[in-house]
Order: sequence, then C-alpha cells, then structure tokens
Amino acid sequence: MTTAATVRPAKGARRLRRPRGLTAHIILALAVLISVFPFVWTIVMATNTTRDIYKSPPKLTFGSHLLENIRHVLNTIDFFGSMLNTVVVACVTTALVLFIDSLAAFAFAKFDFPGRKVLFGTLLVFMMLPLQLAVLPQFILMSEIGWVGMLKALALPALANAFGIFWLHQYIQNGVPDELLDAARIDGAGFFRQYWNIALPMIRPALSFLAIYAFVNAWNDYVWPLIVLTNPDHVTLQVELAQLNVGHNTDYSMVMAGVLMAALPLVVVFSIFARGFIAGATEGAVQGS
Repeated sequence: MTTAATVRPAKGARRLRRPRGLTAHIILALAVLISVFPFVWTIVMATNTTRDIYKSPPKLTFGSHLLENIRHVLNTIDFFGSMLNTVVVACVTTALVLFIDSLAAFAFAKFDFPGRKVLFGTLLVFMMLPLQLAVLPQFILMSEIGWVGMLKALALPALANAFGIFWLHQYIQNGVPDELLDAARIDGAGFFRQYWNIALPMIRPALSFLAIYAFVNAWNDYVWPLIVLTNPDHVTLQVELAQLNVGHNTDYSMVMAGVLMAALPLVVVFSIFARGFIAGATEGAVQGS
C-alpha cells in the first residue's frame, strides 16, 4: 500500500513569505490611514472652533461645537432646499446615465453596424478631452432651448457619459456570451428584449459601479451648476456651500460642518451599493486571471 508524500515548503521559502506578507499589510495600513485622514480631519475641524483650527500646532482631537456649527450653517444658507435640488438632479441623472449608457454600450459591444468602429473611436477621443471645453457650447444650447436657470439643464449634458459607455462596453463584451444572444434571436427576441432580459441582469455589478460613479459626479458638480443655474431657488448644494467661504473672516469650522453634512449622503449611498461597487471594480481582474 502506497501513501502520497506530503510536500512541505522549504524553511527559506516560509521565511521569505512572512516578511513579504508583513510588508504588504504595512503598506495597506498606511494607504488606509492616508485615505481616511481627510475625512477624520474634516470631522475634527467641524467639531471645533475656527480659533482651534488656527492654533499652532493645530488641535487634533474632537471638540464639542458640532451642533453649534451645524446651527450656523442652517441659519446662513438654505441647506435642505439645495440638498433636495441636488438629490433630484443626482437621482435623475444617475438613472438616465445607467439606461442610455448601457443601451449604447450593448449596441457597440454585440451588434455590427456601419461606422461602429469609427463612432466608438470618436467616443474614446471625447473621453480624453477636458469637460471644461464643453461648457460654452452647452450653455448656448441650454439658452436656445430656454433651460437656463432650470434643474433639468444639469441632467441633459450628463446623459451620454463617455466613460460609462466605454466601461459597460468592455464589461458586456467579456461578460455577456454571444451564444445566449444567438439563442434569444432564434426564439424571436429583438434588440430591446435581448438588452432588457439578457444583458442587464448579467451586468449588474458594472451598473452598480457606474451608478455610484454617476451619482458622486452629479452630487459634487460645481462649475456647471454655478454657470447655468441663475435662479436662486434652483441652486445645488455645492453652489450653496460655496457661499459659506466668502470674505476675509471665513468661519472654517462652519464650512467644515457644512462639508461634513454634504458628504454624509454619499457615505450612505456608497454603503448601500458597496458590494456591487467592489464586484464591478474587480470583475475585469477576475476575468483576466
């Protein structure tokens, strides 16, 4: 009767593996600390006074002035009104981006039509251009159709997101088998049914990633709302928060309290979609391994 020999790693290999693992953990811990520090520092400044912030060395512990600073924010600007405007814009923009970008990406990835490569190449070129180049043409277009000062002027320019189409195109190309689409065509399914019943359920991780990406971009957008929203009743949160940082005697503790309040909804959204976000971000690496 023969027994299988147990192969044990050499002592030198085990010694070599431990320092490498320790080094990786130290690097990851430092990366986490660097990433978390700005958020922690915002909380520290929001809970102290401006005088504490200007101390040398600055105060690094949490204070007891958070509620007072929040009350100053609410008395200075229309925080909840602008937040409601931002929530509406971010939710509508995200929903439209997911639908239009996934529809375009599905067509580019799985259907052959005249000019497909040229159009997709043009899309990649536009993805590399700075967004500021489109501000003037967009404003002229919004002025021509009479949307200047309205919230819907923020959603229209964000619909065809070049990065979103490219991201979903790459995902659909590798993640949606052609055999399933061929079987659906044999059963009489048209383009939209293939997209809705086959492609969409299979690209949920990518859609989750794109949803957070689009929502954060719409939530944090400042330049375009500042230019196109001329109606003070239709101001978004970032434009409203900028009014706290004016003059030479800026109350930075109040500003940081406003920033903290504006960041909390993003934390909630990310927490809800974190699993899909991580799955979508790592899917390409898993498939490529």
